[in-house]
Amino acid sequence: MNQYEALYIIVPNQDEEVTKASVEKFKGIVETNGGEVTAIDEWGKKRLAYPIDYKTEGYYVLMSFTCAPEVPKELERNFKNDEAILRYLVTRKGE
Repeated sequence: MNQYEALYIIVPNQDEEVTKASVEKFKGIVETNGGEVTAIDEWGKKRLAYPIDYKTEGYYVLMSFTCAPEVPKELERNFKNDEAILRYLVTRKGE
């Protein structure tokens, strides 16, 4: 099992419940594939460095998790298919 971090930016013009549901959705993807989420740090709404899809703000979430090597690919596939996600990055933590 490896340690990973995922930083993703959610579209800011959603209800708070919809944003929380998105966070829980991605947490659930890790857990249903046998991983363990160790921390979720919601940074909240922040200004983007440059506009993405004509949006200047985004809701930032940093998730740390431990899982098998194939789970990040599944997580990235779900990030890519979700229209509420502006940007994402999944990285493996150093030893």
